[in-house]
Amino acid sequence: MKKKIFSLSCALTTSFIWGTAFVAQDMGMDYIGPLTFTSARLFLGFLTLLPLLLFFEFKKVKQSKCNLKDITLILFISFLMSYGNSLQQYALLYTDVANTAVFTILYVVFVPFVSFLFYSKNIHWSVWPCVVTCLLGGLLLTELDNVVVRLGDSIAFCNALLWAFHIVFISKLLLKFNFPITIAASQCFIGSIFTFFPALIFEDVILSNIFLEYKEILYVGILSSGFAFLLQIFGQQNLGPSSVAIIFSLEGAIAAIAGWIILDQILNEIKIVGIVLIIFAVIFSQIVPIYKNK
Repeated sequence: MKKKIFSLSCALTTSFIWGTAFVAQDMGMDYIGPLTFTSARLFLGFLTLLPLLLFFEFKKVKQSKCNLKDITLILFISFLMSYGNSLQQYALLYTDVANTAVFTILYVVFVPFVSFLFYSKNIHWSVWPCVVTCLLGGLLLTELDNVVVRLGDSIAFCNALLWAFHIVFISKLLLKFNFPITIAASQCFIGSIFTFFPALIFEDVILSNIFLEYKEILYVGILSSGFAFLLQIFGQQNLGPSSVAIIFSLEGAIAAIAGWIILDQILNEIKIVGIVLIIFAVIFSQIVPIYKNK
């Protein structure tokens, strides 16, 4: 029970950091492109986690039997994470923080299906009404009177698919390679490489311009890419992928509030109802399985 409470606390903290990071992500592309921003934040995340990796897990990893399948899985989740972040950045170029965050949290809808299709994972019945509630809350957070689906919304929708696969395959990897710090640091380092070379081709990578965005990159790199991805993995150690996805979906509500407070982006009564629905779904998804076990 203590392990579950620890994982739940990690997942909730992750949601808060990711939600507030959307503002920094939105503000951090005045002088650099989405791929450059993503590569910089992930490399900084790797540097943040490297001392923890060397101190706590390096010797254990050296002694462990890490096979080719584990390495392939780490490469795959690194790809999903790097381009999930990149698509978020591209979405923010065309739509606001709330919409990007809301369409991103649609991964909560996709995770149960990915779990079932790939691993025949049993899903507690409470997940399904929570998924529907989160989806409804997400729709209320969007501008319902705008019938034109903007490019940014479509990009964020595709981004949600990548995050759904990322959450499911992280859980799968932890069953065989239970080294959270190593996984978090590795995916940040490999992800920074995955986005750096495309950035060289499609964007102007200028070091002086990167330093102009240092405040945003520091916040997103150290907290969102470093500690939050580590907390994500700690959260998934003792929580199922479907349940943890619902908890992570809180980032959409937090991002909407942060965008309203910091960037003066509109948060009306309908959007507030959407936030309340998402929070209710998160609480419900955690209480019902615990009550059944008791």
